[in-house]
Amino acid sequence: MINRFILNEVSYFGPGARKVLPEVVQRLNKVKALVVTDKGLIQFGVAKMVTDVLDEAAISYDIFSDVKPNPTVSNVKAGIESFKKAGADFIIAIGGGSAMDTAKGIGIVINNPEFDDIVSLEGCAPTKNKSVPIVALPTTAGTAAETTINYVIIDENKQKKMVCVDPNDIPAVAIIDAELMYSLPKGLTAATGMDALTHAIEGYITKGAWEMSDMFEIEAVRMIARYLPVAVNEPSNPEGRNGMAVAQYIAGMAFSNVGLGLVHGMAHPMGSLFDVPHGVANALLLPTIMEFNMPACLDKYPEIAKAMGVDTSGMSKKEAAQAAVDAVRDLAVKVGMPQHLSELGISSADIPALAEQAISDVCTPGNPREVTLDDIKALYEKVL
Repeated sequence: MINRFILNEVSYFGPGARKVLPEVVQRLNKVKALVVTDKGLIQFGVAKMVTDVLDEAAISYDIFSDVKPNPTVSNVKAGIESFKKAGADFIIAIGGGSAMDTAKGIGIVINNPEFDDIVSLEGCAPTKNKSVPIVALPTTAGTAAETTINYVIIDENKQKKMVCVDPNDIPAVAIIDAELMYSLPKGLTAATGMDALTHAIEGYITKGAWEMSDMFEIEAVRMIARYLPVAVNEPSNPEGRNGMAVAQYIAGMAFSNVGLGLVHGMAHPMGSLFDVPHGVANALLLPTIMEFNMPACLDKYPEIAKAMGVDTSGMSKKEAAQAAVDAVRDLAVKVGMPQHLSELGISSADIPALAEQAISDVCTPGNPREVTLDDIKALYEKVL
């Protein structure tokens, strides 16, 4: 079997890493940036922490700040027009997964205009050209969109999340600066952190996993178990913030190359149909779907338990596997994640529509245990 690994050309890590931007722009030999971000990050001064570096170096840029959570086809199209109007030749993405995903959509279509309807990018679109160079600066520690070949856009007409997988969309440069995350609210820190944990666990047990990806994912689990409670409860703690920033990136390095599974397959419809934040959906579903997958993962779950800090000495393989599930659920509760769909305004009547989208989601086939439509309905019912 041939395994493939695609990573950023260059990545920078550490508090204050944004200060390398002038060097990065010079190396890329580009002239004007379109800064893709959202209004909240502008309002709270986070985007300014980056644009101040650009101003000091006299790097020209325009700002596109109409990114919304769970970005849509219309969002991407508006960003494409902004890029053209600005006369930009590269993109600087500042934000969480929504800003990164919007930037990827813009960058791909600028260099592959035959996909300007956006919806034809769903799945593994056969784009021919690399995206416009993207320099990605995450402001959350969860999505790892700065290092993945994936992006997710909502098709408003079909009310569904389109998962797009394309080696041509990966940002050229990732700058992981934990200082951009210090002001992240407690709830969002928790939700994005649980998103990162879901990436690590699903990437570890997915059908496409292999030795190299396993190495990254199990270390990401270990780091998230250690640093997420610190980042949630001590938001200005540099060790906690930087630990989570690095952990989520490590998880992304692997899952981007091996795939995910049913948690993401079932979380995506919750976002497209009910606008549930992605990390919240993952956190709610993860322990229950881990239990469902346990028969197929008895060899790997004990390693997850150990990475979560559980002493598995004297436990049988099945007991250690259950301990992994319990540890994940305990962490979700500890950081304040909802445990029931009803808390999010979702009822039993909504499950058929959710399940129909989940069974056809691009992430679902990567699940380590085969799953049917009835299985998915039952799993949603279990967390109702």
